[in-house]
Amino acid sequence: MHRWLGFITGLVVFIVSITGCIFCFQDEIQDSIHNYRKVEVQNKPYLAPSVLKQTALKQHPGAGVNYIYYYGKDRPAAVITNHSTQGLQFVYINPYTGIITHTEDPQRNFFIIVEYIHLYLLLPAKIGALIVGISVIIFVLIMITGIVLWWPKRKSDRKRSFTIKWNGRWRRVNYDLHNVLGFYATSITIILAITGLSIAFDWMRDGIYATANLGKSYAAEKIIPKSDSLLKSAIINKPVIDQAFLVAQNKSPQAQMFLIYYDDAVAGTVGVTAYAKTLHYYNSDSYTFDKYTGKLLQFLPQTKKSPGMKMNEMNYDIHVGQILGLTGKIIAFLTSLICATLPITGFIIWWGKRKKSKKSKPRQVMHRKLEKQLAR
Repeated sequence: MHRWLGFITGLVVFIVSITGCIFCFQDEIQDSIHNYRKVEVQNKPYLAPSVLKQTALKQHPGAGVNYIYYYGKDRPAAVITNHSTQGLQFVYINPYTGIITHTEDPQRNFFIIVEYIHLYLLLPAKIGALIVGISVIIFVLIMITGIVLWWPKRKSDRKRSFTIKWNGRWRRVNYDLHNVLGFYATSITIILAITGLSIAFDWMRDGIYATANLGKSYAAEKIIPKSDSLLKSAIINKPVIDQAFLVAQNKSPQAQMFLIYYDDAVAGTVGVTAYAKTLHYYNSDSYTFDKYTGKLLQFLPQTKKSPGMKMNEMNYDIHVGQILGLTGKIIAFLTSLICATLPITGFIIWWGKRKKSKKSKPRQVMHRKLEKQLAR
């Protein structure tokens, strides 16, 4: 079971693991090579979202805007435009001056390409996610069967089950790399697999939600607020996205990062998520507003969210390791690197046994012939 499931998923596991390994430090790497990801902090408030939106649309006339990010005091804001011919564009704007510092096509960003390979293998999203998801589920079974095979049968075997014999022959070193590193990586790998599956599949998120909540239902988290389309003609003093942003800033004064979302549907709403820490997504307050009147329809602070909702919002930060800061990222990086090596070291073990068995067959035939001659 361990061997044949490994053959089936080995290539996908290698690709998913190595891309996950590369992606772990993408924020740190991009910060070090791209100047536009930082701005000088100024002692004045951010420009309103409507101002940033109009600035981006001047560069991309005819585009739609549904997302605006304020990444932090020392970072640019980002307006995500969507055009019928240009597709998605990230327009980075200094939130204090309104000057466009950079425009990026996400399809040409190396780390976004790596992320798409990690999630979909660059296949159509539904097909790629299904292949990756099934492979990850099988990989969890492989890790569990690997623990069964690794388990020392005698007390004398315990020491070599936990250590790599670096001074041994290369086949022995390869065998230990597969067994020992696989053992050490198993627990973290299963966590990374579960969080990855929850990012890709609704059924996994629902399962985590129900499990963490011990089956208890939280009605307030299931409600999907809607704007009152009968109030389209309502007149307010400022654009709703500006009003919504001010409310979120006042109610979540410690938040470092904000995401503003505008739903184009008739009954759609304006949403603002206030994140406690820049580029971290596990601690946030959520606001939903009527897009015609600016009325606050729903407020879900971090302190009032259910354990299941908190767990699901932690998925990304756990998956890339940043829930534990730099230490967590290093652990996720090393674990992903080990997972990428397992299909390779496992194949080498299988290939070595296969060659050995082929060599032993002629010897067995000769022994049988000799036994027959002696019997005569």
